[in-house]
Parts: sequence; C-alpha cells; structure tokens
Amino acid sequence: MTTAPRRSLTDHLRVPAIGVAQIIAWGASFYLPAVLAKPTVADTGWPLPWVIGAFSLAPLVSGLVSPRVGDVIEARGGRPVLATGAATIALGLVVMALSPNLPVYVAAWCLVGAGMGAGLYDAAFAALGRLHGLAARREITNLTLVAGFASTVSWPLAALFVSEWGWRGACLAFAALLIGVAVPLYLAAFPREARRTVVHAAATTGGDGSRQGQGRGQGRFAVFSPLFMLTAAAFTLSSVIASVLSVHLITLMEARGVALAAAVGFGALIGPSQVAARIVESVVGVRYHPLWTMLASTLCVAAGVALLWTGMPIVLAAAFVFYGAGMGIKSIARGTLPLALFGADGYAPLMGRMAMPILVTMAVSPSVGAVLIERAGADTTLAVLVALAVIDVALVVAIFPLRPRT
Repeated sequence: MTTAPRRSLTDHLRVPAIGVAQIIAWGASFYLPAVLAKPTVADTGWPLPWVIGAFSLAPLVSGLVSPRVGDVIEARGGRPVLATGAATIALGLVVMALSPNLPVYVAAWCLVGAGMGAGLYDAAFAALGRLHGLAARREITNLTLVAGFASTVSWPLAALFVSEWGWRGACLAFAALLIGVAVPLYLAAFPREARRTVVHAAATTGGDGSRQGQGRGQGRFAVFSPLFMLTAAAFTLSSVIASVLSVHLITLMEARGVALAAAVGFGALIGPSQVAARIVESVVGVRYHPLWTMLASTLCVAAGVALLWTGMPIVLAAAFVFYGAGMGIKSIARGTLPLALFGADGYAPLMGRMAMPILVTMAVSPSVGAVLIERAGADTTLAVLVALAVIDVALVVAIFPLRPRT
C-alpha cells in the first residue's frame, strides 16, 4: 500500500504564514484608504476626490502587471514574486509618507498598485497552484479563511497608527510590517523552486468538454477558448458588482431611506457572513467541483442584491447575509475554479491573464457607479446590479457543458 508523503513543519505552517502576510499586505494597500483618506485631506488640503482617485489607480496598475506576474511565478515560483510584491508595496508607502505634493502621492499609489499585482490573492493563489498542483485547492481555501480577517485586523491597526503618528507615520508603520514581517514570512513559507518554461495554459478545451492539446506547449491558445472567456467574464462581472457596492452601499441604503446607523449595522453582517460561508465551503466544498462553489456564489449575490432592490426593511438583514456569503466563497472559487478547469500546467500565467480584466474593472466600476447613482438614482442603480447578477449566474451555468470531463 502506498502511503502519502509526510508533511514537514514548513508544509503545515505554510498557509498560516502566507495568511498573516496577506493580512498585512491587504491592510497596507486595499483597505488603507478607508482610514487614511480623511486624515490625509485634513493634513495636506488636497481635494478628497483626488486622494481617493489616486487609490483607484492602484488596482488599474495591478491589473496591467498581472499577466507578467503570472509568467514570472510560473517560471520561478512564488517565493521571489510575493516577497518582491510586499517590498514594492512598502516602497510605495514610504514614497507616500514622504510625498511633498499631490503628483508624488499619486505616483506612490501607482507603485503600491504594482506591488498589489505581485502580492495579493491572485499571486498567492498562482504560487500555491504552481507549488502543489491540483492539490492546491485545500491550501487556497484555507488561505482565504485566514486572510479573510484582513479588514478586521487592519482597520483598527491603521486607526491606532494614525492616532499615534498621523497618516504619514501610519504609512511608514505598515511599510515596516511588510518588510519586517511579510517578506520574511514569504521567504520562509515558500521553498526555492526549479525554473520552468512558461506555459500559458494546460490545454485548450473543446466545445464538448474534452481536453485537447495535452502537451505542455499546446495550451497557449486556451486563453481564447469559450471556456476561458466565460470564466473570466463571470469573475469580472462579479467583481463589478462587488466594487460598486463596496464603495456605494451605504449611500444606496441612505437613498432608500435607511438611517446611517442602521445601514452601517447591516453592513457589519457582511464580514461574518463571508467567513461563515468560507468555513462551510472548506468542510463540504472539497467534495464537489469548484464550479458548484462559483454557482452558489453567484446565486447568493443575486439573491442578496435582489433583496436590497426590493427595499423592504424586513429582508435587509437577509440581503446582507446572502451577499456576504456569496462574496466570501467567490474568493475561493477565484483560485480553485481555474485550477480545476484548466489544470496545473500553466495555472500561474492563466491566473495572471484572468486577473487583468478583473482588476481593471475594479478600478473603473466605482466611478461608473457614482455617475449612475447621480444621474439615475438608487433604485435604477440597484436594478442594474440585479440584472448584472442574473447575467453572472447565466455565465456560470453556461460553463457547465464546457467543463473538462474527469
């Protein structure tokens, strides 16, 4: 009888170590403006739209560098890329802390964006897929459980830093955490891996779901296949909905007559719902194809947005629970579904290319949402989001007949 290889201490600690580093990286980039924006404006006098707009450039830059990041992870492994990503975010924060004017501040966020492309979920998922192959699903799921506490940890920490040292000192404090904690954790968690030739996908997929071109050099056309296009479109559309609601949810609720305190209270249900859904998925989801996880995610988001659109106070709590649960397991599907559909060979470059439209739309969607709210109102905006959510469900359903046969 063949026994499974024994896991080393490093194997057992890898995901917790990467999770802690991800909490720091997300807190030092994506979640930072929520706390720093107003202190920055108060200290510098720079216009708030420009301060927030500078941050919106970060995911745009992140999306632009993602394809190259995926190629480098495929070639060299995740160790140097994630460590460099954390260090680049830190460098951007140092430039931000020292910025004498608004143009330098904007340039600093572009530098942070480059680090985000190499240091957040997409890069971490790609690195785990490169290291563990098809067995990476459990590691990816567990990573989202740990890193899911990023906002819970980073917002109070950022508030503490700002109260003690101001917004510039907070930037330097997060930079120190990245260099002193995140970079060493990445270097310890990931082994040095042998170089590989970059492969852009494991295989193309025929319309009947059969795998074609199984050689390592044959899969580079998979990014043009219907399967890839549908999968990328489903994740991109889901990110559009999330980006609009993450910025404008409170505004939409107030426009529908919900008091600010109540809107904030309902919004607090999202975080626990995300974590609870991830726990459930980690227990039962491994028994099923990740496509079912993605379908459950889109159905929950559609149900949540539809309940928000009804405007009935009695269902608002359920709306936030459904929405939070759907977004929680979407992050799992984002890492595991491409692995299951396209295989381990070429997974890192594939993730890089799939991340590009997701991150670019994340940068643009909040501004489009603001224009829609201003010109069409909250009711129409929520109706548009419901329509997008239904289309997203349809895209996922369309993937089922195309998935590779096992």
